[in-house]
Amino acid sequence: MTTPLTKILVVDDDPALRQLLADYLNRHDYDTLLAPDASDLPERIVRYSPDLIVLDRMLPDGDGADACRRLRQQDEDIPVILLTARDETVDRVIGLEAGADDYLGKPFDPRELLARIETVLRRKKGASALTRNEPICFGPFLYDPVTRTLSRNDEPIRLTGGETNLLEALVRNPGKPLSRERLLALARDDDEGVRNDRAIDIAILRLRRVIEEDPRQPRWIQTVWGVGYRFAP
Repeated sequence: MTTPLTKILVVDDDPALRQLLADYLNRHDYDTLLAPDASDLPERIVRYSPDLIVLDRMLPDGDGADACRRLRQQDEDIPVILLTARDETVDRVIGLEAGADDYLGKPFDPRELLARIETVLRRKKGASALTRNEPICFGPFLYDPVTRTLSRNDEPIRLTGGETNLLEALVRNPGKPLSRERLLALARDDDEGVRNDRAIDIAILRLRRVIEEDPRQPRWIQTVWGVGYRFAP
């Protein structure tokens, strides 16, 4: 039996770009589906069951970020990469707040889009493993959600209960910006002091000191300015 190809739905009103991406992605063993707008996006998802959506922000029928937000409000967790003619910080934040998994400004090299698609799909696979309570690896670290333990190169790392709650909240939501309020709710521990925004910042700093090579330039736990933090596997 042959393995089914991964399906990518490209939603963009530029027919030349749609065809360019279809040809490129198909050459790299993806099954590419095309749509000119997001008017029937939920129906297309039901009909074709794509594994990932490449969604333009500037569409004839509205903002792709709004379409992404509606999907998330409907509990649709299919990965989304937003495309835009603008590549500014505020636009990236808008896209991420809408629930997008990644963001790419136009013009772009199709090779970069391919790399981002593969990264998001690997991230999604890791998130599915966590849903099944399977251990997740990132760099030299392994987090086991069953035993709630973190290890580095098989050496256990001691964390407080609140820090473990915070780490689990982050790794269970890979790539998603989480506000301090949301992290506070997820990381609350009656035996620990993670009880306010300042305590969240301190707990993040402690985690970075444990898992980051350089806590001042974090690789795994990134700051999303104006929002909070996100885990970037």
